[in-house]
Amino acid sequence: MCLIQKDLQAGKTMYKLMEQLYPICRSITGNGTRKTLKIISEYIPLMIHEVATGTNVFDWTIPKEWNIKDAYVKAPNGKKIIEFKNSSLHVLNYSVPVHKIIPLNELKKHLFTLPKQPDVIPYKTSYYAKNWGFCINHNQFLKLENGNYEILIDSELKKGGLTYGEYYIKGKFEEEVLLSCYVCHPSLCNDSLSGVVLAVELAKYLSCLKQKLNYSFRFLFIPETIGAITWLAHNQQKIKKIKHGLVMTCVGDSGSLTYKKSKQGNSEIDQTVISVLKDSKESFNLIDFFPLGSDERQYCSVGFDLPVGSLMRTMYGKFPEYHTSADDLNFVKEEFLGDTFSKYLKVILKLEENYGKFTSKNNNKIIRKNKKLGKNDHVFLNLYPKCEPQLGRRGIYHKIAGQNQDLVKEEAIMWILSFSDGINSIQDIEKISKIDINVLMEASILLCEKNLIKEVTN
Repeated sequence: MCLIQKDLQAGKTMYKLMEQLYPICRSITGNGTRKTLKIISEYIPLMIHEVATGTNVFDWTIPKEWNIKDAYVKAPNGKKIIEFKNSSLHVLNYSVPVHKIIPLNELKKHLFTLPKQPDVIPYKTSYYAKNWGFCINHNQFLKLENGNYEILIDSELKKGGLTYGEYYIKGKFEEEVLLSCYVCHPSLCNDSLSGVVLAVELAKYLSCLKQKLNYSFRFLFIPETIGAITWLAHNQQKIKKIKHGLVMTCVGDSGSLTYKKSKQGNSEIDQTVISVLKDSKESFNLIDFFPLGSDERQYCSVGFDLPVGSLMRTMYGKFPEYHTSADDLNFVKEEFLGDTFSKYLKVILKLEENYGKFTSKNNNKIIRKNKKLGKNDHVFLNLYPKCEPQLGRRGIYHKIAGQNQDLVKEEAIMWILSFSDGINSIQDIEKISKIDINVLMEASILLCEKNLIKEVTN
């Protein structure tokens, strides 16, 4: 079978699995995630892990498990105008149960829309703050009439667990390639599901080659952020074996391929991906590491600094369909899934070909081990270096994910936490982040007050 035909077949297979997974309401915990992993287990032999509510994982705690049966809003005339069964995005993810009749002005406090995209339903979450709400398109919001509305969210928050899947392919040697995707987003195809179906297809392919593989390969199917933190917390003895890694998301749209480098910047995985993209003779985008986005920020946190990048098509947040109902089965195409599969496979085969030949050097632009500090240089040390700390419970992070609340300050906080290793100064961080130093200093003072970082004197 020629390469193009193989890519097309892979794309068709991946898309078919996506169609199967798309209707499921997933979250960071709960039965939707379990159902998703059970389906994946029909294709590859996943090891399923359950981590109990209340378990401490570094600075985080596994939350209560969330499940939902139904939700709706009834207009004053008794007609249901918002229904969970029509789209799982209609409900603020992790909404607490509620059933009451309220006036329109109170209902509006719990409605989320996108005025600049009036025809789509936004995806919003409130994992770690007690809340409830509905997401609707803005055009519908504008048509709501005064009166009393019946609202129902038939959900449950209880002691349960966080569920994730893991698939390990043993190669000739213990050194590992980590391939990570997230399974927590409901009914979003490019963001989340495209990475999941890519991981499944790669795992199936590599399983057939396992007798010939040098590296061992570890696939993680985890809820975003809390899942990566949980895996890292429970597998610290395995982390030293990870030599390369990629986070898989947003791999099914029509955009050019985009590579977000690892924090190291010049590791073997960085050089290998860039080489494959150059060899393709197709246009691509190259982005230096930044401490926001997906789970690469946990794998690359100060305490681990693993060589983990992310190979995407259009980057998260850069396509208008992102985190909306428009990121559906029509947005993702078989041909682009197949093309991404081909690129990933070429990266893996090139890593295999070069096994044992590469000496990795940390080439991060702002490492300053031999630079003398100036009088006004401020250097801080992250006191929670293994993954990002839980900012929400300290009152320094927005409660509803996706809300635009002082994002520059929040970005500054993430940059400082990610690069405060006792070596890099705030001035260094300013150069690479392009964030005003006064904003960085303000964020640093706040983080010091919260005992998340401390200033280092040299």
